[in-house]
Order: sequence, then structure tokens, then C-alpha cells
Amino acid sequence: MNRRPTIMDVAARAGVSKSTVSLVLQGSKQVRAETRTAVEKAMAEIGYVYNRAAANLRSSSVGLVGLVINDLRNPFFTEFATSLQMAIAAEGYATVIANSDEDPELQAKLVGSMIEHGVSAMVISPAYGAASDTFDQLARRGLPTLQVLRQGDERTDLFPFASFDYATGSAKATRHLLQQGARNVAFVGGLPGRAITRERKSGWRDVLKKDGLEEVALHGKSSRAFGMEMAATLIADHPEIDAAVCFNDLVALGLMAGFARAGRPVGTGFRVVGFDDIEEAAQSWPQLSSVSCDIAQFAQDTAARLLGWMVEGERPEPELRMPVRLVTRASSTGETT
Repeated sequence: MNRRPTIMDVAARAGVSKSTVSLVLQGSKQVRAETRTAVEKAMAEIGYVYNRAAANLRSSSVGLVGLVINDLRNPFFTEFATSLQMAIAAEGYATVIANSDEDPELQAKLVGSMIEHGVSAMVISPAYGAASDTFDQLARRGLPTLQVLRQGDERTDLFPFASFDYATGSAKATRHLLQQGARNVAFVGGLPGRAITRERKSGWRDVLKKDGLEEVALHGKSSRAFGMEMAATLIADHPEIDAAVCFNDLVALGLMAGFARAGRPVGTGFRVVGFDDIEEAAQSWPQLSSVSCDIAQFAQDTAARLLGWMVEGERPEPELRMPVRLVTRASSTGETT
């Protein structure tokens, strides 16, 4: 070799990633002993000399993880981002967090900026819409990248995807409402045509189809405002509907507020189940039943899978679905505590 060996040369010789070599040089405890030995052996064989002074100048970007979230205003995503950041920090890494605000063009710019600032890996909850600009630049760089909660790119061999078993969740919610005496269960919220909406509707649809019941779905933004608006729509245009599975808790909380404003009781006359089980679900009045997604544990698992990829080169499985559970409260049972 006529030029001075680089970290990339060491990585190629040892059969590991550049990030793993960097972690060995930093003395990270996350690297397995056999991996460290292989890297050190490769350094000796090619004559690599670590320039610590130069490395210190670059230290602001070593071990940096980029996190891009589609909507940080939503408490569900805020909790995920916070939990993931804390889990990564516990292992000695820093996180750069950005909100794409459901804008795929902004998302691509944010990812590009993070790449320029030297992130070692990415976690993305994708914005709605075309995301090829975002993921193509990540593919070119070969950065370890996880898609979470939503799938923006079908190349899960390159960008593994992890989320929750939404279909089972909505099926459990629908079956619960029918067991509580509901006769007609609507689905409220979620933008039509979105994969996440189809997933969260699918269990509801399967239960209704099995029981021979009519489907009534009211689609729209996943917000409190939309939920309040749909309360008036249900009262005026769909008096036969006596229960609802909502796309998320924000829609459900808005729906309950709309029924309260109309003087209609929720929990007995009309039953509601939300989705995500954010903290406010247990603090509302009446308390909101919800499909619980353990977002804190999901964030910890995401951190572990990402660090395993970064440090040991262990690419996660292409797709992972975490289980959900139904938490029943007064909004669907009528039982107050």
C-alpha cells in the first residue's frame, strides 16, 4: 500500500463497518472482544496509526445518531423520540432530532443535512408521500437506517422496518365494543389511501365482515379537531352508530369532547376506543379505552437493534411487528372509578 492506511482500509481488512472501527478506537465497551481483536489485528497488518489529535477535532460527529420524526406535535411520536434518545444516550451516543412535519421534501433535506454532519446511523418515522429522495441518499451512503412506525420505503433489506401489530389491535377493540353491547361500530380518523390507515382499519373490517355488519368509516386528519367535527357528523348523519374505533387517541379525545358538547354521554350511550394509549388517555374524563402500544419498550428495542447494527454489523430482520394490548376504561365500559 503506497498511501497512508485509513479507517476504511482497516474496516475492509477486518470485515467490519467503519463505525465499528471508530468505536474500537474510542475504546467503546459496546464492541465484543473478538471484534476488537479482529480490528486491532487488521490495524497491525496494514500499519494503520491512529491520529488521536485529528480524531478529537472530529469527535463532535462520532457516535452521532440522526432521528427524523414525521410529527413531533403528536404525543405518541414525542414519547418515542424521547425514549429512543434516552436509550441511545445511556450507551454513550448523541442524538440529533428533527421534525419533518409530514413534508417529504423537508424530510429529504433534513436527512441530507444530517449526513453532511456525519451521523453514523439513522432512525426515521417517515412523512406521508414520496420518500425516494430520502432513502436513495441513505442507500448511496450505506448508513445503517431503521424505518419505524411507518414504512416509507419498500426496500426492507436495506432499511429494516419495525412497528406494531395494528391489525390485531383494531380487531380486539372492535370485538370488545360489540361485547359491550354496541350494534354498529364506525372507524373514525386516518387519511384514506395511507398504509397506516389500512393497517389500523383491517382488524375492524375483518370483525365486521365476520359478523355481517355494515362498514361506516369517516376519514380525515388524525387530530382532536377532526374528532370533534365527526361527533357532530355521527349525531346528525349516522344515528345508528353507537360506537367507534378511532385511528388514534387524539381523534378519540376530540370525539369524546364533541359528544360532551352535544350533551351525549360517552361510555354508555356511545362507546369509544382510541389507539396508542398516550398518557392523556388515562387522564381524560371519562378515561379513554385504547389499544396500547408500549412505545417506551419499542424505543429501547429500536436502540438495541440499531446499536447492534452499528457496532457489530448485525443487520436487523427486514420486518418486525410488536404485540399490542387493549386497555379498557370508562369510555367503552361505562364503568368509572
